[in-house]
Amino acid sequence: MKYLDEFQDPELARRLLDDIRATATRPWALMEVCGGQTHTIIRHGIDQLLPEQVELIHGPGCPVCVTPLEVIDKALEIASRPDVIFCSFGDMLRVPGSDRDLFQVRGEGGDVRVVYSPLDALKTAQQNPGREVVFFGVGFETTAPPNAMTVHQARKLGIRNFSMLVSHVRVPPAIEAIMNSPSCRVQAFLAAGHVCSVMGMAEYPALAERFRVPIVVTGFEPLDILEGIRRTVRQLERGEHTVDNAYPRAVRSEGNPAAQAMLKDVFEVTDRTWRGIGTIPASGWRLSERYRDYDAEHRFSVDGITTREPAACRSGEVLQGLIKPNQCEAFGTTCTPRTPLGATMVSSEGACAAYYLYRRLSTPPTPLEASPVA
Repeated sequence: MKYLDEFQDPELARRLLDDIRATATRPWALMEVCGGQTHTIIRHGIDQLLPEQVELIHGPGCPVCVTPLEVIDKALEIASRPDVIFCSFGDMLRVPGSDRDLFQVRGEGGDVRVVYSPLDALKTAQQNPGREVVFFGVGFETTAPPNAMTVHQARKLGIRNFSMLVSHVRVPPAIEAIMNSPSCRVQAFLAAGHVCSVMGMAEYPALAERFRVPIVVTGFEPLDILEGIRRTVRQLERGEHTVDNAYPRAVRSEGNPAAQAMLKDVFEVTDRTWRGIGTIPASGWRLSERYRDYDAEHRFSVDGITTREPAACRSGEVLQGLIKPNQCEAFGTTCTPRTPLGATMVSSEGACAAYYLYRRLSTPPTPLEASPVA
């Protein structure tokens, strides 16, 4: 299939790996800031195929994982109300709150529904005029435009029984926070191609110059990842720190102006708390004053939420790239996809979920076992 099979070619992968091995002469630590890229890396054993000088650090690239516990508890409180139909993408239903998740709310009688588009939730509101319909709007810059467009459409159509619980976050401020951390070991970034396809690359040159780190926009197939690593290592070896687009088939430097205009109309930038990390200034969006009536937090007055993170969960350290998932004592024992302590174990983009799914337990598999690319 075009852009899938041709970007998983074993021979081309070997050539890229040979080039990386020939180029890397010193230890380098690269961070990918996309959960989809993390799953590709672990599924195909890319990190095990790289020369020992090149280390991949998994960053906070899973939007479900960084959704703060307080917002999860607000979602649980709203979804429990008898007059509410609560709509969400499926990967949010198993994310643990302080004492339960959305699946448990549904089991207790709450009307919690899985949708595949925010427009499905808007249609549900049209079909149920006597009930409040709430959509759980979570994600990075990639999913923000369709969510913004849905709120815009609700206002345009005069649908008053629809609202959105918003927990959108932005990548560039997260990169800045990572680089400002005293424990940071990151020397370069593989930027998320889908985020840049929306927002473009305008925010990255200043970060690359300020922190003197290469930032390479990268896709999601094995050859995309390897090409991104190859370009990054070349910059590091040359002492360069520029923004490079290794995903030109999907990313233009200016991004998607129509999507950006919709975001500017519906959302406004705000400080946002990231689960396991803390508050990052200007790292999120909330509904602007013009659309505040569609803000579920405002509509349902869910204040005074008290949260309790499991003491044994080290997902915050995983999200910051300080440890690998299988370095957490709870990983694969008290924390599994059936009994998760944190969102990183149940999200489809979570690093812990990737390590568990592809059997990166205490003893890593050999590259031959891990990777069809090998």
